[in-house]
Amino acid sequence: MAVESHDKKLDELLKMVEDGKAQLPDFQRSWVWDDTKICKLIESITSGFPMGAAMFLANGGEHVRFKYRKFEGVESTAEVTPEWLVLDGQQRLTTLYQVLKSKKATNTRFETNRDTTIKRFYYLDINKCLDPDADRLDAIVSVSDKKQRTTDIGRTVTLDLSTREKEFENLMFPLNITFSPNDTDDWRYDMEEFYNNDRKYSLLFREFSQKILRPILAYCMPVIQLDKETPKEAVCQIFENVNTGGVPLTVFELVTATFAADGHELRKDWEEIKSTFSHKVNGELLKEITGANFLAAMTLLVSYYKRIASGDDERVAVTCKKRDILKLELADYTKYHDALVKGFCDAADFLVHQGIFRSRDLPYSSQLIPLAAIFAYDNLNAKHLNLGCNQDLLAKWYWCGVMGELYGGANEARFALDILGMFRWIDGGDMPDTVYRSSIQPTRLLTMQTRNSAAYKGIMALILQDSPLDFMTGNRMDIASYIDEEADIHHIFPASYCEKQGFPRNKWNSVINKTPIYASSNRSIGGHAPSIYIGTMANKGLNQAKIQEAIVSHKINYSHLASDNFDAYFIDRAQQLLNLIEKAMGKSVSGRDSEDTIREFGVKL
Repeated sequence: MAVESHDKKLDELLKMVEDGKAQLPDFQRSWVWDDTKICKLIESITSGFPMGAAMFLANGGEHVRFKYRKFEGVESTAEVTPEWLVLDGQQRLTTLYQVLKSKKATNTRFETNRDTTIKRFYYLDINKCLDPDADRLDAIVSVSDKKQRTTDIGRTVTLDLSTREKEFENLMFPLNITFSPNDTDDWRYDMEEFYNNDRKYSLLFREFSQKILRPILAYCMPVIQLDKETPKEAVCQIFENVNTGGVPLTVFELVTATFAADGHELRKDWEEIKSTFSHKVNGELLKEITGANFLAAMTLLVSYYKRIASGDDERVAVTCKKRDILKLELADYTKYHDALVKGFCDAADFLVHQGIFRSRDLPYSSQLIPLAAIFAYDNLNAKHLNLGCNQDLLAKWYWCGVMGELYGGANEARFALDILGMFRWIDGGDMPDTVYRSSIQPTRLLTMQTRNSAAYKGIMALILQDSPLDFMTGNRMDIASYIDEEADIHHIFPASYCEKQGFPRNKWNSVINKTPIYASSNRSIGGHAPSIYIGTMANKGLNQAKIQEAIVSHKINYSHLASDNFDAYFIDRAQQLLNLIEKAMGKSVSGRDSEDTIREFGVKL
């Protein structure tokens, strides 16, 4: 791509904005500058200070087609195809257009209350502008859309500029006529007439014109121009680099602007998709999915189809990197849209069967991207992932990703490897890369101290997968009761009890000593020794057999718990959790008899 830099007069730039020759790509946010910031920008312009460069992208290129819109405040209804799209400089040019060109009040906000829109006209105090000892910012006057300043909640008018005569009386020059020579001349002649052609005021305005207005008319702004060959990924990167003070541009917004050029409202479509997710029984699991996630899954699915159509030619990449998402075509998006929406819903159903009931308990939201794409492809090709051994293979892949903690970083390459590997595995080929590389050491259990860990959440889900019984009620924990009873992860040997006994924190606060428990049951447990709260379980109406069944269902040795034997209980539970992990991953946990394991646990596991 070619990049050029030119100095353009501010008058020329604002004329381009007014005529629609310079417009905004649809992904640009609305204008948000506050009144104080506007006054400071005017201060820079009237003082001749630089205000930074603008960046324009030539419109109409083969690689970039964005829907565009006019700057806020431009009133022309004529449909104009812009020559340039403004990537950087929107807020400055919008501000200056409304302040210096528009005859309507400028839309702005209070510095301390950005939620309330206000309207302002801006003036220059002629005397203060020419006073060498005055601060230029003090010479910039902001008044309401009624052209007044008031106090006492509008009761007292402290400055009234509501008529031309009152502007003359206060010697306040309206900035919105600055670039109109006829309007400026009319204002000057009327002002001189107001003062009976007193030479003092003629000379005053002449000095104001020479020192203030002419420099504004001559003011130049550097403009960096990108040619039509600039690729979309470069536009995205450039926008992020120059927009460090704002909200980062997402790939979703760029694709939204691209699709809009072909008449498709992606943002509206995404709202409908989210509504579909929210009305699904298990839709809570999908609430963290973003529009960018959906586009990544779509790109993964489309690229996998192209790979299959090529006869599995390895030169056809399966991918969902940013640059590939930006190349997504509307025809492909539309073609696979419904299948992918269902793919995400199927993925949520799959997760519930894995013991994951809420989005906060989801080990990796990123793993939903390949999972949804896999289900979408299955929906279109009837590979029957939900039947027999194929479901088992999918579950093993999922748990290898979770317990191996392989989805925590940049995952685009892993997404591609896994969709290719998963279908190859189903067809009798080699296992996916995630299954092959996944591993977990027994000592990792000790370092899982909070739910920030994906593997920590995974272990709790594996316990829930077997529908354990609640300690106090004996009720089976399914998705409905788990959510209704506000279940959460709690200590089995209570934290306060462990602290009093002097047990090592790295043991009693680890995942080994935790399990899902109803909120009401956890309150009944309190800080009591297990032997005591087991008695409470009996007082709640559970018989001995039910008490034992409930405790054992959480992969806990009943006799160790009932005797408050923390050490024996701890070793046994670590072993049971490792067995659970091995079953889920479909592979052995290495190091159960290693020196590290024996040193940390005192025995082989």
